Amino acid sequence: MKPSERLSFRSSTRTVLKSKYWVTMAFIATVAVGGPLPMKEPRLTEEQGKAQLEQFSKTWHTRAEWETRAKNIREGILREAHLTPLPTRCPLKPIIWGKQVRSGYTVENVAFESLPGFFVTGNLYRPLAEKGPFPAVLCPHGHSKQGRLDPATITRAATLARMGAVAFAYDMVGYNDSAQAKHDDENVLTLQLWDSMRALDFLTSLPDVDAKKIGCSGESGGGTQTFLLCATDSRVAVSVPIVMVSAHFFGGCKCESGLPIHHSEKHDTDNVEIAALFAPKPMCIVSDGKDWTKNVPQVEFPYLQSVYKLYGAAQKVENVHLPEEGHDYGPSKRDAMYRFMAKHLSLNLKAAMVDGKIDEADTALDPKSLHVFNEEHPRPEHALKDGTEVAAALERARSLQP
Repeated sequence: MKPSERLSFRSSTRTVLKSKYWVTMAFIATVAVGGPLPMKEPRLTEEQGKAQLEQFSKTWHTRAEWETRAKNIREGILREAHLTPLPTRCPLKPIIWGKQVRSGYTVENVAFESLPGFFVTGNLYRPLAEKGPFPAVLCPHGHSKQGRLDPATITRAATLARMGAVAFAYDMVGYNDSAQAKHDDENVLTLQLWDSMRALDFLTSLPDVDAKKIGCSGESGGGTQTFLLCATDSRVAVSVPIVMVSAHFFGGCKCESGLPIHHSEKHDTDNVEIAALFAPKPMCIVSDGKDWTKNVPQVEFPYLQSVYKLYGAAQKVENVHLPEEGHDYGPSKRDAMYRFMAKHLSLNLKAAMVDGKIDEADTALDPKSLHVFNEEHPRPEHALKDGTEVAAALERARSLQP
C-alpha cells in the first residue's frame, strides 16, 4: 500500500468506526503519522474487522491492482516471519518406521530435518491397495492437547488415505515428538511455517506422490498454518482452512500473530486477505456459529468471492457454514473437507462411504504406537537440544543464503 493510500485508509477508518473504538483509533493514528509500529492486535471487534476489510477492498478494483497488493502482502508475510530470504534447505534425512497395516491404509512414524538437527515429526498415512502416484494432503493440527494424536486428526488422515491420498499429519513445534523447542518460543511462527514448507519438500520427494496434486487442511491454529503455507508456497493445489478465517481475529498464539505478519511499515492486511492470496486455486472455507468465524457468510466469504471473480474463478471458492456448531474439526467439518478434496484432487470418495455417508472405519489407533521417538527409537544424537540451539541453527541456515 502506498503512503498516500495508507493515510487515506486510516482517515477513512476513523470516520467509519464509532467512538467506543478510540483506543484502536489511537493506535491507527500513531501508525498513520509515522510513529512506532506495534504488532496488529490479535483481536478486533467484529465491527472493526468488517470496517477494516471494507477499506482494504477500496485499495484494488482490477486483477492487476489486486495482484500488486497480493505481492506486497506475500512479501510482507515472509519478511516479517523472518523468512526473507528462505533458509538454506538441508538434506531431509527422513526416518520412517513402525508401519501398521489397517483397513484400506497404512500408517508409519516419520521424522525429517527441516534444519540440521531440528526434526519435523509426524505420521504418514498411505493408501493400501491402489498404485501411485497419489495426490497428497498435509494435515497440520490446532492447539488441542493431543495435537496430531487427537482422534480427529488421526481419523481425517486415515480416511483421506482410504480415499486414495497420501496424508501427512505433523506436529506443531513443542507438541508430542517435536520437543526441541517450546511452543512459546520466540521463533515458533518462523519454525512452523518453515516446517510446513519442508513438509511439502518431504511429500514431493516420495515416489508415490503426485507433486501437482497436493492439498492442505487444518483447524484453528492448523487453519492458520494452512492459509499461511498456501499464501507463500505455490506448490499447494487445494486449500481447506477450518474455523479460522476471520476479519476480526488473528490468532492468540505466538505461532499465529507473534510476529507482525499482518502489519508493518510496508504492508497491512488480515487473515481474510492472506487466505485470498490462494486465488484462483480451489479453496473451501469451513466456518461455524460459535467462534470468530460466525460472520463468514456475510463478511469474509463475499470478500474472497470478489477476489476469485477477478480470475473468473468464483466457482472455485466455497464456504460450508455450520451455524449450530462450534470450534472443532468434527464429523460434519471433516465431511466437507473430504468432499472438496475428492472433487479437486480426484480422490475416491466412494471408498470411504457406506449407504451414502462417510464411514470413518478402522481409524482408532493407539497414540503410543504413533510416537516417532521412544526408548527403542531415540532422537538421533546430533539432534539440537533446546530452543537456543534451534535459533542458532536457523540463523546459520539464513546466513548460508547468498
